Amino acid sequence: MDELLSDSSIDKLEEGEIIKGRIMEIRPTEVIVDIGGKSEAAVPSVEFGDVSELDVGGELEVFLERLEDRDGNPVVSYDKAEQKKNWENIINNCEEGSVVPGRVKSKVKGGLIISIGVDSFLPASQIDIQPPKNLDQYVGQTYDFKVIKIHPERKNIVVSRRELIEEQRAEKRRKILEEVQPGDRIRGTVKNITDYGAFVDLDGLDGLLHITDMSWGRVSHPSELVKPGEEIEVQILEVDRTRERVSLGTKQLTPNPWDNIEQRCPVGAVVKGRVVNLVAYGAFVEIEEGVEGLVHVTEMSWTKRINKPSEILSIGQDVEAVVLGIQKDEQKISLGMRQLEENPWDMAPHNYPVGAHVRGRVRNLTNYGAFVELEEGIDGMVHVSDMSWTRKVNNPNEVVKKDQEVDAIVLDVDVKNRRISLGMKQLDSDPWEEIEQHFKIGDLVTGRVTKLTNYGAFVELEKDIDGLVHVSQLSEERVESPKDVVEVGQEVTARVIKIDKNDRRIGLSMKAAGYSDEEVAAEAAAYDSLSGEEDLASLGDILDKAGK
Repeated sequence: MDELLSDSSIDKLEEGEIIKGRIMEIRPTEVIVDIGGKSEAAVPSVEFGDVSELDVGGELEVFLERLEDRDGNPVVSYDKAEQKKNWENIINNCEEGSVVPGRVKSKVKGGLIISIGVDSFLPASQIDIQPPKNLDQYVGQTYDFKVIKIHPERKNIVVSRRELIEEQRAEKRRKILEEVQPGDRIRGTVKNITDYGAFVDLDGLDGLLHITDMSWGRVSHPSELVKPGEEIEVQILEVDRTRERVSLGTKQLTPNPWDNIEQRCPVGAVVKGRVVNLVAYGAFVEIEEGVEGLVHVTEMSWTKRINKPSEILSIGQDVEAVVLGIQKDEQKISLGMRQLEENPWDMAPHNYPVGAHVRGRVRNLTNYGAFVELEEGIDGMVHVSDMSWTRKVNNPNEVVKKDQEVDAIVLDVDVKNRRISLGMKQLDSDPWEEIEQHFKIGDLVTGRVTKLTNYGAFVELEKDIDGLVHVSQLSEERVESPKDVVEVGQEVTARVIKIDKNDRRIGLSMKAAGYSDEEVAAEAAAYDSLSGEEDLASLGDILDKAGK
């Protein structure tokens, strides 16, 4: 035995070297190899791609890790022998920047292990253009890789698949930019979406599909029409070869719906649509894809007072409307909803003939009159000049209040301008037409002081007629100011000394209350002779000057 051992080649075996052995036995889990040592070595079957390709008696190169383990058996590895041979081959024949085929062996933290003869590392950022979220999908796959870093001392190689993809895309991009023309149709994949559009990958060249070129219709956000990863057909709108930019469109793949719109939606036609937007002044209605019309708030109802469209409409609601006008160049259509109903103003002359006695509620007051609601949506207006025969009305609230029920007479109906004129004083006869039946020169009358001015006092008489007691007629004595003699609300007695039917004036005299007929006549004659600032003034004149 000592002689045999001394003759053995075991002394020639060195750890860390590749040695040749002979296959002695092929077992299910290991392959027994004679390497010329004290005992045979066992190589795990998993280190071979296919053990069926091995033959008993065949030669096999293995890597000697240790001469003996605890049991005295050598430790060898077929896989490490291949790795060592491949690494030497890589060092001798491969350099940074070269392209090599490889298979993805496994996933590790931060990337993948790639077998290119030896194990190399593929960082996750170098797998694809966009770093993938799931690395398991690549395990077992074979690709070409670019060697980007070799560390001989650490026996470490870093590879990239992304750089090859980018180079390929750059070549494709160059080719597409040379060949593509505006108007061409091409298929691409939606890469990502922004608020203003979507970027589409045209096999290496990114093009922008702007939101305004996605559809002829209204689009709130690009995600309504396209999704990332979706393949779509687009039309080339513009090519900027210098900046390598391409503008795309999808709506251009279909005819412009505004072409021949007059034939499809003529003025006067009734159309159906869906409310797509509400604004302060009206509602936009989509009557077909890409064609919207505006129903102005004034065209929504004949009678309802609509302050904002949302009072009667909501987004998504289906409505009918009449085409009122088309501005094709500006892509505008005017629509009306009230035209589908009977216009109550057409019946206004019949329902409210001139001279008719009507009753209604005071809906609103303005400086010049009161609006009286005759029915929903139809008002009549009583001007301040038609509120009283005898009084100068400066503001309607002197006579009526809001929400008050009033009677009036229809004076005029203007259907075109939707106006009905009403009068309240016309409910009674004009007392001035028959003034002689109520007052005569010399009559002794009693009334209430309603207003004082620097030149006299106004006294309310019967029939709502006011008379003026001039300052000179307040007392036998000289009066500097009317307020020295009378006050508002005081009841006084006076003689009628002047009646002017044409100017609607009555002159009164308190100092003549106890005069005889002859004395009254003389006072009346003197009163007629007044002129200038002391001239007799009508109630309207006085109120205007007083600024009431």
